[in-house]
Amino acid sequence: MDNISELIERLSNEEDAVRKMAVFKLQTNIGDPSFAEIFISQGGLLKLRNLALTASGNTLAYSLTSFSRLLELDKGWEYVNAELIGRVVELIVTHPLVNILRGAMSILVSIVSHPHSGNRLSQPPAMPTTFTLQHGYQPNLSNPGPFGFRALRPAIAAHPQFLEMLVSRLSSADHALCANSLQLINSLMRDAIMNESDNEWPRFIKRLQDLGVIKAVFILMQSSALQDLAHPLLEFQALTKVLLRKWRDVKVDLEKKEHRIALKGLHLASAPYKSSDGKPSGSKRHHPEKWRRLGFETESPAWEFGEVGFLGMMDFTDFVRKHEDGFQKMLLEQNAKPHEQRCPVARASLAVTSILYQQFEVDKSDIDDAKTYQILESRTNFERAFRPLLLQWSRLHTASLVAFFRLWKETSATIEDFDKVYELMRVLIHKVVGLAPRTKEVQDVEDEIADFDFTRLRELQMDLLEQSYENIWGGHLRQVRDELKMEALQFVKEQRIRCLLRGEWFPVTNEFERNNGRSKTRGGNNGDDGATMYTEGGGRETRDRDHKKNNQQDSGLNWRFVKLSHNRRHLHYGDFEAELTTTPTLEELTEKIDLSTVSSVVSNVISAAPFSSSSTTTLTPLPPTTSNHNHPPPPPSRLSSTKITIHGYPIDATPQDAKEVVLLTLNPHTHSIASEWLDGLLMLLNQQPITAETEKLVGVVTGYGLKIRLLNVRYTEGENAGGGGGGGDGGGGGGRHGGYGNRGPEMPSREFVDEDYYYDLSV
Repeated sequence: MDNISELIERLSNEEDAVRKMAVFKLQTNIGDPSFAEIFISQGGLLKLRNLALTASGNTLAYSLTSFSRLLELDKGWEYVNAELIGRVVELIVTHPLVNILRGAMSILVSIVSHPHSGNRLSQPPAMPTTFTLQHGYQPNLSNPGPFGFRALRPAIAAHPQFLEMLVSRLSSADHALCANSLQLINSLMRDAIMNESDNEWPRFIKRLQDLGVIKAVFILMQSSALQDLAHPLLEFQALTKVLLRKWRDVKVDLEKKEHRIALKGLHLASAPYKSSDGKPSGSKRHHPEKWRRLGFETESPAWEFGEVGFLGMMDFTDFVRKHEDGFQKMLLEQNAKPHEQRCPVARASLAVTSILYQQFEVDKSDIDDAKTYQILESRTNFERAFRPLLLQWSRLHTASLVAFFRLWKETSATIEDFDKVYELMRVLIHKVVGLAPRTKEVQDVEDEIADFDFTRLRELQMDLLEQSYENIWGGHLRQVRDELKMEALQFVKEQRIRCLLRGEWFPVTNEFERNNGRSKTRGGNNGDDGATMYTEGGGRETRDRDHKKNNQQDSGLNWRFVKLSHNRRHLHYGDFEAELTTTPTLEELTEKIDLSTVSSVVSNVISAAPFSSSSTTTLTPLPPTTSNHNHPPPPPSRLSSTKITIHGYPIDATPQDAKEVVLLTLNPHTHSIASEWLDGLLMLLNQQPITAETEKLVGVVTGYGLKIRLLNVRYTEGENAGGGGGGGDGGGGGGRHGGYGNRGPEMPSREFVDEDYYYDLSV
């Protein structure tokens, strides 16, 4: 108690050094509520206020900090009056010292935010009147003075450069000063939105925007100082959503002068008195399609803003104002087309506003979400919490609207396709804007929106459609996908086995393979008067048998034909000196392997890897051979993959002395053949396929099967599900209204049909 009394006495000491030391100690202890109670009860608040009004230098900085901390404890409001507010505003405008500006802004934040936090008035502790008078503690409880934005109006009027200086502080190198400045701006915005009239708060917001607050905050959101400014930046982002939501909730009403002026401006900017060649028509009669020519559905446009409200009108008028010449040119181009081919400009603008509104989740308030503050505890989560592109709403709307026109033109859309183009735009904005990293510049976003490939956009749309089905019907889709994968696996197994049943030629490239316990069939088909061999250019050439035999014997290259028996129990094969033009029969294949004796099929063809469509790295060129006139080499396009080795047990071996041996070696000369035979043999032995080509084929068959099932939706299911799978041409989704609604599918005409054809509509 004695220490606090001594500290209070030093606050009024005549020497500045004593006062400075006293108030320096005060700022470190005043945050303790019990200390603050004693300090106020002994009359220290009045002396602290006097220092805030009269001191300078560090003494002033410490005094302002101490007073702001008292206000944060909801104490000391009795001494907040116009004199103190005027002094603090003056300091912000005229004083350059950062430590003084921090305390001054903290005081104003508390004053402006006071109604938002409860509009409470701190009550001093009860005490005898004599004690109160003795210590000079005489709070004015009967007239506590104004709070909120209205409390600052007289001081701001006396210092009109206050807001400009406040916004300029956002570019300060001192992060704490930036945070205090932005916090004060947030408080002013919130109080104006909540408590000012419908005519006043838009003017204040417009003034802040004209001073460059959007650009300054956008830079801060993309900076590396995000950790120090996280909470005020997040609050500004949330207030931006509040503004957008408030503008959206304002209904367009022609009874309001501001709304009538905006609509009239749209009409005049469209150059209604220009002819199709761009020249004045000379006639100023009322146009029968005054609003429909701008892209509205009717001649009463006010109701068409219902979904996006005044926000949609603001976006449309902003686009027209900034691109008036382009807007007029576009209208002339569209009006020269047949009515069903025109792009409805106004509807497109409102649709883009709606898409952006949904993309940024404007209806969700981040500042009231407790999870958001947990996100801020981790720096790695900033990418998800902060959306700086939200501040560039106008530029995003313009870029997206231009992209809408481009998609309309590229797809040759008609008025009935509007919802389909809408869905494409929704996918485009989600991809470019929704998934953009925090540090991505808005110019890069605009360029990407303008240059995005339409074909890639359609692929993304199908992927998102599948993801949406996965989210809604995840369990059912997983079950269907598993069933389809089993069906696809059986389908591919049958296809691979049919390749074995068809048979294939394999080159025999070394003496070991030619003499590996198997006989060689000379000549092959005796009825053939010639043999086929590859020339140097890869073509086929028929030569007489003797010349062909000499060449093959000299080159040392033989061919082996392998074929699966019809009962799928034996693998027949035979070696030939040349690849024949006709397929050998099973009777001509003198060797066979009983598949019941096969123990394993070995190959180092790599197994399927994620996102891998081929295994060409396992293929190696055939060994080069000397080329001359009499010995043409194999075709250069032929490749020899890693050999496939079939292991098993001799058929006459007893179980006691059975030893695994090599039954057959194959050298596929293309990757496709290697995949077909390796996986075909494995699947024939009831083992899983391992090559990427087979895995990809199974995935493709499964994917198409799933899409076919998803598109096989009855028209009544779309109504019951609140949407639908849309139809093939719609790219999935079928627009915003989904399915066929309350009408059945359109019955196809039988015109030009002269046979007994019928249509299956899956009804």
